[in-house]
Amino acid sequence: MEIPKIPLAEWVESFVSYMQDAFEPVFDTIANGIGGFVDFFVMILNVIPALILILVLAGIAFWVSRWTISLFTFLGLALIYNLGYWEPMLDTLALVITSVIISILIGVPIGIWMSQSNRVQAVLTPILDFMQTMPAFVYLIPSILFFGIGLVPGIISSVIFAMPPTIRLTNLGIRQVPKDLVEAADAFGSTTGQKLFKVQLPLATSTIFAGINQSIMLSLSMVVIASLVGAPGLGSDVYRAVTQIKVGVGFEAGLSIVILAIILDRISQNINRKNN
Repeated sequence: MEIPKIPLAEWVESFVSYMQDAFEPVFDTIANGIGGFVDFFVMILNVIPALILILVLAGIAFWVSRWTISLFTFLGLALIYNLGYWEPMLDTLALVITSVIISILIGVPIGIWMSQSNRVQAVLTPILDFMQTMPAFVYLIPSILFFGIGLVPGIISSVIFAMPPTIRLTNLGIRQVPKDLVEAADAFGSTTGQKLFKVQLPLATSTIFAGINQSIMLSLSMVVIASLVGAPGLGSDVYRAVTQIKVGVGFEAGLSIVILAIILDRISQNINRKNN
């Protein structure tokens, strides 16, 4: 006797159709808000002359790190400009920064919530495991259905893919605060909010920044994948080079992504070290 197949695909499609019909105004509002923010950010970046922006970013790298990172930032961005990938790089930078900001705004509060409750941690941990083990391409399917083709589904997919490290390490950082300090705060009559904001979060800052750094890298790794749904930036140049078998163009665009990744990684890591 043949066992009937569970109609899981039909259930999922019915659920997605219900969500599209019931929450279409919400999805439109989210798409318009994210799209407007990214467009505004890209417009501001394009208004600034390339040389000025390169010097500003090199100055930031010098301030938070050492002169070698600053020199690499200057030469790397100058190479991107010389190769003709400046505007795609700005689009990619806007996509990554927007994704990371959303990941922080959502992930840090959820991480704090997890740190305050073992039950919440037990519920959310398998969900985070699922989010991190699911292939990144899969996130594009619901994103397209809910938000259409373009930049917004790429950002939403990047947020889902990049947010778990911020949540996990926020939770871990707060839970690793020495118990004697927490007990001392309780002994002085601190409220939960005072204990969180004056003891736990300051001591967990280093770990939280490590989670944000990982989110930046994961968000940047989604650049090429997001180009499959119409997101602009360096990923679209890589994807176009692959489909047209243009090895040289693909190498240039890929090198630009690597340079941007190293700059963002070194700056974000050294901001954490400087604060400590």
